[in-house]
Amino acid sequence: MTRGDAPKTKGEKSEETDIGTPLGLCPQRVCYFRWKEKLMRVTTVMESDGSAGLAKSAALKLSEMGERTKQLGSAMQDPNRQRRLILVIVCVALLLDNMLYMVIVPIIPDYLADLESEQAARTHANSSLARANRGDLDIQIGVLFASKAILQLMVNPISGTFIDRVGYDIPLLIGLLVMFVSTCIFAFAENYGTLFVARSLQGLGSAFADTSGIAMIADKYTEEAERSRALGIALAFISFGSLVAPPFGGILYEFAGKRVPFIVLASVCLADGILVLTVIKPFSNRTRENMPVGTPIYRLMIDPYIAVVAGALTVCNIPLAFLEPTIANWMENTMNATKWEMGLIWLPAFFPHVLGVYVTVRLAAKYPDLQWFYGALGMVIIGASSCTVPACKTFGQLMFPLCGICFGIALVDTALLPTLAFLVDVRHVSVYGSVYAIADISYSVAYAMGPVVAGQVVHNLGFVQLNLGMGLVNVLYAPALLLLRYVCQLKPSRSERNVLLEEGPTGLYDTIRMEERKLKRKGLCTTTTNACPVDENGFFERSKSYSEEESSGPEFT
Repeated sequence: MTRGDAPKTKGEKSEETDIGTPLGLCPQRVCYFRWKEKLMRVTTVMESDGSAGLAKSAALKLSEMGERTKQLGSAMQDPNRQRRLILVIVCVALLLDNMLYMVIVPIIPDYLADLESEQAARTHANSSLARANRGDLDIQIGVLFASKAILQLMVNPISGTFIDRVGYDIPLLIGLLVMFVSTCIFAFAENYGTLFVARSLQGLGSAFADTSGIAMIADKYTEEAERSRALGIALAFISFGSLVAPPFGGILYEFAGKRVPFIVLASVCLADGILVLTVIKPFSNRTRENMPVGTPIYRLMIDPYIAVVAGALTVCNIPLAFLEPTIANWMENTMNATKWEMGLIWLPAFFPHVLGVYVTVRLAAKYPDLQWFYGALGMVIIGASSCTVPACKTFGQLMFPLCGICFGIALVDTALLPTLAFLVDVRHVSVYGSVYAIADISYSVAYAMGPVVAGQVVHNLGFVQLNLGMGLVNVLYAPALLLLRYVCQLKPSRSERNVLLEEGPTGLYDTIRMEERKLKRKGLCTTTTNACPVDENGFFERSKSYSEEESSGPEFT
């Protein structure tokens, strides 16, 4: 305290002590500290209010997300939307499978050639041994390409029966998981043996994913027009995957390396598998007690109408399967084609394939009794186009017959794949796993022979004779589809399902529900267990049409 300062009484508080400052500060400093204290208090209040506001806004956002999730769940319960989601999932699976089938075309030969040259450099091999190794390499590449279709051909009878027993969703998930593993192995494989294992695993996954996917579409879309449209969309994805995969793989392999295209496809495969788990939910609330017993695959194979359709699917795909491994060398030898021309020669054919799918779907909706005619017309177009391939001298000329081949294949596939489901509906039990396993076997036969047989035919007979033979086989097989013209007239029997079921048809369970409704009308069925008549072989008996039942009177006494 200085001499001029007045003493403070006991009851008088120091202003400096209120703000926690030492004695003797000037008034300006005192005002500054008081302002700072008030600012801190206001800031504290605002922070508390702000945190409360943030918590409130977060709660509102969470509630909004919950409402949207509930809306999405209710939307997914809608049968029409669920069918569309299932169609998207199946189409993505088919796209992936065909991209994996064709993406190795520009990658594996070059990669194996590099491995072979590195091995030759390490062993200091001479020129004659290098030529011999080159010949062995061509055989190895052909076997590698065919291994997928060969294993798929062997597994399909088992996968078809398995799908009939457990349904379509679990086999689809199994196929996607196996395809994911095989794609990852492709990405990190560094020798021929590992690549062979990966290619074979892909065939195993395809036997489950392709068959169950197509069968699921046929089961969910029970009306013939809707079924043709849905299967046509699936075929468009198959075509797109097959035709876009070589440039996709070649570009990524050139600029990013071997692993990148396979990692991208593996990621999409994993995402599609997650969609299967979240949308279809294969492991939740599965009640399979009332599932109808499907017709065994061997009985479907000896059905003459199914055999005719399966033969047509094999024959129409032979030109595509045989030209894919041979046309590049022919283009290089006859028209001095460049690398990009050989890689892009199949890409323009995607557009006529989609056009063929669209035309067939529209025609089938207007004239459903002529499905056999659309298939026969497609085989004639394939045959004529195959015969004109050797006459082409330039890249532009070659595009036209290849587009004709793909257009004809679209006609045949889009017309006959729904016919297989229809044949099962009217002649067997409406379970579609085995019949589409037969269709997959038909494709696999063509693509298993292609890489192995086509090269030998070209070497021994020539490229011209190969194309003339394929074209002649297609033209000669087309009249066999006349056997289907009477089967297509059985479509009115589908009214039996509409009469016996008040609700809309559900596909997989139609057979047992039809039998239950018939027996209920006679007063002989009161439960859903063991309600349907079974023959001596353990299969559901075929029911008569509604008109036949009314005219023939009661069947039981």
